Amino acid sequence: MHAASGHRLGAAHPRQDGPVDLRLVPPALAAWATAALMPDVPTGWAPGGVVGALALAGLLLRAQRRRAPHGRPRATVAALLLCVAASATSAALHGADLRRGPVPALARQYATVTAEVEVTADPRLTRTRVRGNRAVPPTVLIEADVRRVREAGGTAVTTRTPVLVLVDVGRGDGTHPAGDASADSRLTRAGPGAPHWLALLPTTRLRVTARAAPPRASGERIAAVLRVRGGRGAPEVVARPSGAQRFAGRLRAGLREATDGLPEDARALLPGLVVGDTSRITPELEEAFKETDLAHTLAVSGANFTIVLALLLGPPGLAQRSERRGLAPRLGISLRTTALLGGVLALGFVVVCRPDPSVLRAAACGAVALLALATGRRRSLLPALATAVLLLVLYDPGLARSYGFLLSVLATGALLTLAPRWSAALQRRGVPPRLAEALAAACAAQALCAPVVAVLSARVSLVGVPCNLLAEFAVAPATVLGFAALATAPVAMPVAKGLAWCGGWPAEWIAGIARTGAALPGAGVDWPGDWTGAALLALVTLGVLLVGRRLLRHPWWCGVCAVLLVLAVVRPPPLARVITGWPPPGWRMVMCDVGQGDAMVLAAGEGAGVVVDTGPDPALVDHCLRSLGITRVPLVVLTHFHADHVAGLPGVLRGRSVGAIETTALEEPADQAESVREQAAARRIPLRHAAAGEQRRAGSLSWQVVWPPPSPPTSKAPTAEGPNDASVTLLVRSAGLRLLLLGDLEPPAQQRLARSPAAGALERVDVLKVAHHGSAHQDPGLIRKVAPRLALISCGADNGYGHPAPGTVDALRAQGAMVLRTDRDGALAVVGTGGALRVAGD
Repeated sequence: MHAASGHRLGAAHPRQDGPVDLRLVPPALAAWATAALMPDVPTGWAPGGVVGALALAGLLLRAQRRRAPHGRPRATVAALLLCVAASATSAALHGADLRRGPVPALARQYATVTAEVEVTADPRLTRTRVRGNRAVPPTVLIEADVRRVREAGGTAVTTRTPVLVLVDVGRGDGTHPAGDASADSRLTRAGPGAPHWLALLPTTRLRVTARAAPPRASGERIAAVLRVRGGRGAPEVVARPSGAQRFAGRLRAGLREATDGLPEDARALLPGLVVGDTSRITPELEEAFKETDLAHTLAVSGANFTIVLALLLGPPGLAQRSERRGLAPRLGISLRTTALLGGVLALGFVVVCRPDPSVLRAAACGAVALLALATGRRRSLLPALATAVLLLVLYDPGLARSYGFLLSVLATGALLTLAPRWSAALQRRGVPPRLAEALAAACAAQALCAPVVAVLSARVSLVGVPCNLLAEFAVAPATVLGFAALATAPVAMPVAKGLAWCGGWPAEWIAGIARTGAALPGAGVDWPGDWTGAALLALVTLGVLLVGRRLLRHPWWCGVCAVLLVLAVVRPPPLARVITGWPPPGWRMVMCDVGQGDAMVLAAGEGAGVVVDTGPDPALVDHCLRSLGITRVPLVVLTHFHADHVAGLPGVLRGRSVGAIETTALEEPADQAESVREQAAARRIPLRHAAAGEQRRAGSLSWQVVWPPPSPPTSKAPTAEGPNDASVTLLVRSAGLRLLLLGDLEPPAQQRLARSPAAGALERVDVLKVAHHGSAHQDPGLIRKVAPRLALISCGADNGYGHPAPGTVDALRAQGAMVLRTDRDGALAVVGTGGALRVAGD
């Protein structure tokens, strides 16, 4: 998280203005805490608290004027109380804005309204989520202020109320792609209206007809949610955006055009590094950045502002010294003129990059530092940070509950307090200065930010520090070249393309670091995702720091710890198998725990496995394959195109060689089938249809397709009645075991399968993958014919479908089968041969 602050600080320099001034820190923290707590305070209590704080502050100041003893502490407490009162007043006024006007009442009535709204932030497209066997349609989210509102049959009322507008831009058929190969294809197939809504600039005024609803949780910074149905057309624009926003929009559009010819990762990442434009970031790349604690590079932050400001003023490490570097002193620009130019740069930075919490924090902190520079007073940057926090919380109390704002301030505070001391300590032990600075910055920011990140992701990254160190050296050149491309695009697009091409190299390096780090088996560990877990992680971090301080005196022990950490992250399969017992030696099939969906792996040699279905989540199936050491996939079989069977395909394709993809011939739902085709085409993987009678082999593994039957030559459509009945069904043979994988076959197809030419081979199989997650829709005749020794059911914990059905479990047990399920037993591995079958859980 260290780059969120924007720079590295070296060891403390002897020529400073004296001890650090901490007088502004307690008032800033008090104002922050007050603003964070105010939404939960009963409405009537706020005025009394404010009056009480002001009265007490007045008494303390009066006592100081009388030269009472200990006057300075009293003045400090009085200043703190004044900040608390100011923060409470600001929070109360902002809270009143959420309750004022007709919009909150209309939301409580779930009324249909016609509203004129003003866009306040860049629209964004939600991810496609899997719900059951369908993908939830993508939605455009727009933060806006309602300026005029009219209920059906009523009169229009002028107001100014913050709301969240949800625009359904899907095709309306309930089938939407999941796991698309690229962000561009996701945008294109989100719906015909999506590009129009996503192109809206802040300050644009729209007229929408929507259904109002209250916000889901109390304390949110909106008064209502407006859901717009039928957003497949262009929005009705009432007023164009302001001139400044149009200019910023042209700059951002120019940067996107300049990066169009770059490789996919660079094309997605460079606009994000420069102006926070993450519209091209794929879910796969975003997950890699989160896993490696590099997500701060995807959201524009103080890093961008500080890097550009350093070109003008010089390195931040000289902020407390009389020397100056950078372009301004070299051009002979005076201090005050330099500060003025810096202020203009800060304003332009906020306009172009949008006023997100980290951007506001960076600009405010920079403005305070520029003020100190203009007056010739070299002040500590810690008071500047405290001043920025105080001013921002008073201006927008909602920032007090923003995790992004919290992480940004913590990272900056770590670099201003811990990093210089740690850097000096490392240099005293012989570490080169630049490496010591970088290592101290990364470790300091990670130590303070990791507990908050654990609350957000319920995971702790073990590769965050090394990945940030490796990426840090590429952030500055990518940012500088990206800003140069941004500035030159409107006037000289060929030059901008050249600059973007140069900036694409460091951007590719950063993306490569993220992908490589995330692909390591031990990149992160699961952690409790609440504040108790955060406190526990803080204690663990403190313990590691105390132990590490002692270990620095013993290089050999440091080396041993480093080797152990590398082994924990890399997790060589032989060592992992010895320690964890997973995967068990000689495994033949593994049913992955992917929640409410199906994903299985059939062993096909060392490091190779045939994958049957991929589940609903790319991350879960990727984790399963990594734990098995699968790097080669000769074949991916997608039994049918429901999202809970195919949406995880990007996770299978991530970093693995795939020989071919085989699917059913019934391409329904159509959008899911199209998504699979796009992913296969993007990676040049052959795509073919399976049909009964097909037999294949991969190493010692062999299988036969027993369903669906091929369509008659005169038929234009498959014979199956629906996607479930068109499921590809496999009879697998491995080391003398026979495994029957039924996909999601329903009773009609199961009955026809029991009467098919392959029926004789289905009698008394060793392992049965129960159809349709163990639902109640099973054919008793097929269960009696198959009579498995082991029945495996893949389903999600506490799913809303009642899977597996008790009657299905009882019927299987009545035939002598042992029944195991992933929601209770986790991932399941089938081990042994035909004569000695056993199963192991992860």
